[in-house]
Amino acid sequence: MNFVFSPEEFTALLVLSTAASFTPGPNTTLSTALAANQGLRSALKFIVAVPVGWGLLLAICMAGLGNLVLAVPALRWVILLGGTLYLLWLASKLWRTREMATANESQLQVTFFQGVALQFLNIKAWMLALSLVAGWIAGKDDVLERCLVLLPLMMLFGLVSNLTYAVMGSLLREWLLKGTRLLVFNRCMSSVLVLTAGWMLTQ
Repeated sequence: MNFVFSPEEFTALLVLSTAASFTPGPNTTLSTALAANQGLRSALKFIVAVPVGWGLLLAICMAGLGNLVLAVPALRWVILLGGTLYLLWLASKLWRTREMATANESQLQVTFFQGVALQFLNIKAWMLALSLVAGWIAGKDDVLERCLVLLPLMMLFGLVSNLTYAVMGSLLREWLLKGTRLLVFNRCMSSVLVLTAGWMLTQ
């Protein structure tokens, strides 16, 4: 890696990746909620979908197509509105989930492909991908080598961050079984999704 990125570049990249991946957002919130309601094993399909979708999005930006998001305002609004509506829909399902038995039914299910698609509706992910390309790839002589390091590294961060949040959610399962704790937890997670959707819409 030292032959591709300078120590200063790589340190800055790790700091940015850690901050972007581990701060709460739609992915980490859903990973926590799904693991708490359904268990870690059931949440794995979404946890794996996040880095797959994120990797595809980043690869598109590396190929130069991500600039369309900045160049075409209508496309940006499609992403913003689509992502906002999808998060609000997920938040409404989470809000209504009172029992873990209900969570295991169709009321609270996020498929692998929905998890992948969510990355393309996340304007935060687009802006991060474009920032990574602008700061660490664009205008460099060793573009291919940088892409081959950056892409798997970013996917790894996406996997580890969501897995970490999911593990924390799964550890709460026994505690959430008592009384109305699950309902309160789900409504808190639902509120975080609503706030995230609102934040995305105002950016």
